[in-house]
Amino acid sequence: MKALVLAGGKGTRLRPLTHTSAKQLVPIANKPVLYYGLDAIRDAGITSVGIIVGDTAREIREAVGDGSRFGLEVTYIPQEEPLGLAHCVLIARQFLADEPFVMYLGDNFLVDGITDLVDAFREADYDAQILLTKVAEPQFYGVAELGPDGEIVGLEEKPEHPRSDLAIVGVYTFSPAIHEAVRSIRPSARGELEITDAITWLIDNGRRVHSHFVGGYWKDTGRLQDMLECNRIVLEGIERSVRGSVDGFSEITGRVVIEPGVIVENSVIRGPAVIGADTKINGSYVGPYTSIGEGCVLENAEVEYSIILGDSAITGVSGLTYSLIGRNVEVTRAVGVPNMNQLMVGDHSKIQVRA
Repeated sequence: MKALVLAGGKGTRLRPLTHTSAKQLVPIANKPVLYYGLDAIRDAGITSVGIIVGDTAREIREAVGDGSRFGLEVTYIPQEEPLGLAHCVLIARQFLADEPFVMYLGDNFLVDGITDLVDAFREADYDAQILLTKVAEPQFYGVAELGPDGEIVGLEEKPEHPRSDLAIVGVYTFSPAIHEAVRSIRPSARGELEITDAITWLIDNGRRVHSHFVGGYWKDTGRLQDMLECNRIVLEGIERSVRGSVDGFSEITGRVVIEPGVIVENSVIRGPAVIGADTKINGSYVGPYTSIGEGCVLENAEVEYSIILGDSAITGVSGLTYSLIGRNVEVTRAVGVPNMNQLMVGDHSKIQVRA
């Protein structure tokens, strides 16, 4: 069995961060989202992985390499334009050959992995298996309608009046029958080959399409609030590990990971939190559910429930919360009068300030 991982797309919901970085590489607890998916694929006993790449192909290749660090063999498959999930299957035909495969959207986050899904597919005689979970607002998702034995009898894409509360999670298993399906459908109104249309084709042509439910926590990490929530979930499970330097004037409380090369002086860190290697924290407060990347500097700052990527500096700023700070960012306190805020902000940014 093989895996097809989708790591293209533009990540518009996480702009401006994704103007310069692949959305699949935004970190949760200092580990890129994509890495969690690759680990889950390996843990399910799959080693041959094709990765669909687009505009951020160079960055994905640099981060994943040949896959050996994950115990995988990786093949990269370029997609010139984001023309739909079914189009990804179409262009991966040579790699997939006639083997069954998992299709995994690289920005999905599943705490319990996909081993149960893969095992169930291997034991059954399905042509497609769709991972589902119950959601409060199904109108914002692809929605599945089930028959009495768990078979998929209908699919809708973001319906105004959903027939169920079962959202389609971005992980699927397919038999080689999917190849005929993706060749048989036509682009949707938005100009893409939809995987839901291909699955509907399988159903209409008498193929066995079944459901499988998420066993644990799942999130599509395409929005700020989803990233922060996933970060919280992972940090809840960390074990305390202090391998950096902490002076006698600092207070470290709870489950805190402090990587080698970190220097903490006259500061308070309350877990769960992760501090990346070679970061310097002085006269600052780091609160719960915070991940700070490598090589950062916090000086006279206060931050909690946030993700800060590598090589960024926060100086003289208090009350920073519910934030996602990109790489090589400087956040400083304005001085002098009048008491005004000074900003240099790129396209698609979101800023909240106290008046």
